[in-house]
Amino acid sequence: MDYAKAGVDIEARDSALKGLMDELKKTLGNRKVMLDIGQYANLIDFGSKALALCTDGVGTKVLVARQLRNYSTIGIDCVAMNVNDVICVGAEPIAMVDYITMDKPDLRILREIGAGLRAGADEAGIAIIGGETAIMPEVVNGIDLAGTCLGIVEKDKIVDGSAIEEGDVLIGLESNGIHSNGLTLARKVLGISGEAKELLKPTRIYVKPVLGLMNNIHVKGLAHITGGGIRNLKRLKRGIGFDIDMDRWPEIPRIFIKIMDAGVSKAEMFKTFNMGIGFCAVVAQEDAEATLRILKDLKPAILGKAVKSAENTIKLGDLLL
Repeated sequence: MDYAKAGVDIEARDSALKGLMDELKKTLGNRKVMLDIGQYANLIDFGSKALALCTDGVGTKVLVARQLRNYSTIGIDCVAMNVNDVICVGAEPIAMVDYITMDKPDLRILREIGAGLRAGADEAGIAIIGGETAIMPEVVNGIDLAGTCLGIVEKDKIVDGSAIEEGDVLIGLESNGIHSNGLTLARKVLGISGEAKELLKPTRIYVKPVLGLMNNIHVKGLAHITGGGIRNLKRLKRGIGFDIDMDRWPEIPRIFIKIMDAGVSKAEMFKTFNMGIGFCAVVAQEDAEATLRILKDLKPAILGKAVKSAENTIKLGDLLL
């Protein structure tokens, strides 16, 4: 079993997106856009500062919430998926708007989602300043949840991966389980089982510890490990890959072992899931030990180092991703 057979073909999606991306890139000259499309968040020149903007949703995690009749945590996921992307460019998240679409209005569900959004906003230190709730029975069967996040950063504090050099150290931060990616594959192989509660655990919010790190260390690159797993590191800098020592990879959470035991290959697991590492930072070798101390509450681990690679290859033990 793999992600494509479960119904989500990442390669086909990326190919299909090319036409859309080609058109969107033609708009970049309309405003002072600072990065190319494809970063975790993009930046708009705003004088001495830059505004960061991104959008994301919780995907098919809503189906797990429906199965358990518990929507109280997916709002946390919605906030996390957005604010964790904003900090990847060095920005501090400041505000969000949410978008909820439903086939019919349901007070209980909306109240539970609202409670999760509030909890996530409190943890991230942001305000949710509005949004949209749409009732579209002919478009959706159930519910979908997404959000858009705004952040701000001083121009000299932007983190875009351009400073990464060969030999820099890759440090991974502990995830809170499956987070909000790969749920289609996980549900396909696990079925309706006792693992549903484990799948519903909310995505970890990395905002405060990562902002604290950036206040003390020159961080060269940041990566939110979401859909595509550790391959998200490929987005950091062209010509740079990473050599990861699997002996240094932390213990893989039980939920991923269960999925792998159900017939998903090791390569597919690392291409789809976070496998226990939800966020990564790249720092100079001389800053590695200080980084570990600052992030100690997130069980940081030195995973490997940056290497020159024309194809941005991630070497993961015996795997090339």
